[in-house]
Amino acid sequence: MKSRGDTAVEMMIAGDNCAQAVLCAFSAEFGLDRRKALRLASGFGAGMGRRQEVCGAVTGGIMAIGLKHGSAREGDKEAKEQTYRLVRELMARFAAEYGSCLCRELLGLDLLSEEGQKKYKEAGLADRVCRPCVRGAVRILEEIL
Repeated sequence: MKSRGDTAVEMMIAGDNCAQAVLCAFSAEFGLDRRKALRLASGFGAGMGRRQEVCGAVTGGIMAIGLKHGSAREGDKEAKEQTYRLVRELMARFAAEYGSCLCRELLGLDLLSEEGQKKYKEAGLADRVCRPCVRGAVRILEEIL
């Protein structure tokens, strides 16, 4: 049986973004069907619409944490605090391993420009940076969820 990390990387190879790949690795288990997960995470790739803010692998992970532990009713402070604690843990561990949670720092180029997108492809950053980050986010989530 394939690991969640392998499945997430295969999704990226097939054209899904980093946030979609990580969220979908957990969505069915936590009650969200794949199609809705793909739609929900679609805008978070490349650091939110290529703005290169928080890495999509991390935001996909944050959504997965919310699916499992997020508050589902007003005033559920315990669930909110558990969610926030796990989000901080995910982000701290990811940054410790990859040097940052910010897409722009991980990639070192501007994905909003044609030149940056060209350099991304030429340098093989999908294989060298993005897919390892996706696999790592999935692994961290498996350890903390």
